[in-house]
Amino acid sequence: MTSIVPEGQLVYGMQLQVQAQSKLFVEEWEEQAGRDELVAMAQHADDAGFFYVAVCDHVAIPRPADERMGTTWYDTVATLGYLGAVTANVRLLSHVYVAPYRHPLVTAKSFMTLDELTGGRAIFGVGTGHLESEFALLGVPFAERGPITDEVIDVVRAAFDHEYPEIETARFRVHDAGMAPRPRQSRVPIWVGGSSKPALRRAAERGDGWLPQGTPRDEMPGSIAYLLEHRKRTRGDDPIDIGVVTEMLYVGEPGWDVGAHTLSGKPDHIAQRLRQFGDMGVHHLQVRFRNRTLQELLDQIDAFGSEVAPLLNP
Repeated sequence: MTSIVPEGQLVYGMQLQVQAQSKLFVEEWEEQAGRDELVAMAQHADDAGFFYVAVCDHVAIPRPADERMGTTWYDTVATLGYLGAVTANVRLLSHVYVAPYRHPLVTAKSFMTLDELTGGRAIFGVGTGHLESEFALLGVPFAERGPITDEVIDVVRAAFDHEYPEIETARFRVHDAGMAPRPRQSRVPIWVGGSSKPALRRAAERGDGWLPQGTPRDEMPGSIAYLLEHRKRTRGDDPIDIGVVTEMLYVGEPGWDVGAHTLSGKPDHIAQRLRQFGDMGVHHLQVRFRNRTLQELLDQIDAFGSEVAPLLNP
């Protein structure tokens, strides 16, 4: 295995607004936004040196979950493909693709094609999913989502690595079937999402990277230690790219109520707080900015790239 994060660097990415409009975190302006706003965010992130942009995954939100989650969730791969065509360098991450929802060969085909069309920029971020009613809607057993995810990762990995994958799991048998176009990268990274002990073990055993799902700052050292201990036991010295979802950010003095848990202030203060994650063993930061308009968000992306990012790796 190889790391895609440059050695000794703390890199940064962001999950895009607009693509997912859960009522738990959507800003008011997003409700009238769409393609053009997504493009503007992705292009500003690309220009500002972001390592990745990310989008998440839901198929359909059953009632009454729609009351808190909304129904606007752009298709993951279609969105990443479109954004790949209007950006040049930023990597394209699914955070996270719900593994049990689709046959693993369908998933592998989508991300292999994405990787080829975007010049080798895909990162397959994968998780088990959480919305039980959506599993029922799609006819997938919710209680078996963990073992299904393990098998999906194994089949996708085999398809990424071999044109004619040969693999059998409890649910999937793949023989004598070829898959092309081949991905541009020699090894498409698989980053495993989740913060539970099973998710940490899954990332340690099967992942090239780990994507926490909201692990609090004070719990990160213990989670990283658990991950690395299991990694050492199962994968030896294989490196793994460790991520974190940071607090909400606002670069500068906001002048409006950004919430008690938002990290704001001067660039050196924000950078100092983010470097603490690097001291814990984190390699990539996922940031998200408070904002009231698209322009304010774009200004925050630009300010982070020009004022905070240079201070992350002094």
